[in-house]
Amino acid sequence: MTLTRSTRRELVGWLQFALFSALVAGGVIYSATRMNYNWRWGEVPRYVLRIVDGQWIPGPLLKGLAVTLEISLWSFVCALVIGLFTALARLSDSIVARGLSRVYLEAIRNTPLLVQLYLFYFVFAPILQLDRFAAAVLSLALFEGAFAAEIFRAGILAVPKGQPEAAASLGLNRTQTYRFVVLPQALRMMLPPLTSLAVSLVKHSAIVSVIAVFDLANEARIVISDTFLTFEIWLTTAALYLAVTIVLSLLASRLERRFARAS
Repeated sequence: MTLTRSTRRELVGWLQFALFSALVAGGVIYSATRMNYNWRWGEVPRYVLRIVDGQWIPGPLLKGLAVTLEISLWSFVCALVIGLFTALARLSDSIVARGLSRVYLEAIRNTPLLVQLYLFYFVFAPILQLDRFAAAVLSLALFEGAFAAEIFRAGILAVPKGQPEAAASLGLNRTQTYRFVVLPQALRMMLPPLTSLAVSLVKHSAIVSVIAVFDLANEARIVISDTFLTFEIWLTTAALYLAVTIVLSLLASRLERRFARAS
């Protein structure tokens, strides 16, 4: 049986992931052994999910995961909107629009996300009367929107120049050309990197715990402070993040193969 190049690449990727996971697990076990750590895995399930009177009751970690997913979803939607308008501004004929978009991109990409989050929460959130959740969503959206803008711009520029020219010859204005001709063609090239951006966003969302948003990372810290199940809770938290990012990564790989076959 002959494996295709994409299948071989995927198998190699899974083997690398398995090797990395084994090394991490070995390092954790070695560190715990040196510290004479007393493993208490039996106490972990009730912080994830438990059954009370025949009903499934989510634990704090699962509730935190739900908050993380909600923040990630709203941030991703806002990032797409910000990224699209920023990309269109960079490609516009207006000097002001190009200048403002350039300032935004340089400011966001060249400053740490943590600093941006603190500035937005302590400076802009009180002015705009935003709560922690909204401040976290907008901070992540502004950060990821800068990278989404480059994805949109690259996708738009990848459309052959003859397509907008043909649309103009048919009497379509600039807005109609982007809506009916350019963006539909660019979308299939942008979907895989945008899915990868969603994976990155889920991982970056853990930083919102510093402003007391009760996401997965913050709930894990609270459980650890109450139970001292340091290794068990952090490993479980990592597994929950990993489960979400693997699903998104598989989706990105599937989209990439599908559009590669279609092209």
